[in-house]
Amino acid sequence: MSSSFLALIWWVVPALGLAGALLYVLWVTKFQGKFQQETQRSVGQFQRFQDSLRDSQARDVAAEAAQSQASQFTSAAPETAPPNQRQLIKPDPASDSNDDNPFLKKS
Repeated sequence: MSSSFLALIWWVVPALGLAGALLYVLWVTKFQGKFQQETQRSVGQFQRFQDSLRDSQARDVAAEAAQSQASQFTSAAPETAPPNQRQLIKPDPASDSNDDNPFLKKS
């Protein structure tokens, strides 16, 4: 390698490093606040969304509990849900047994 090429490397590499450092300082002072503000706004919107889901789930549970208590006292007939409400089908705990499944039995 020639001495002029080595001298160029010794001047170019530090100059690029200095330019990168100056651009980073410029970004931190001018633009980082804007990006952090947008991030905080997004996080705040997401937290409000989570809170609304949590509140709606709590309302659903409370309404379901009130409905089950009211139906307990009004009639002994089985409940039929109106077509606009969803019914949750919960599995029977006895059906979780692995005894009747030949694939899950140990040999």
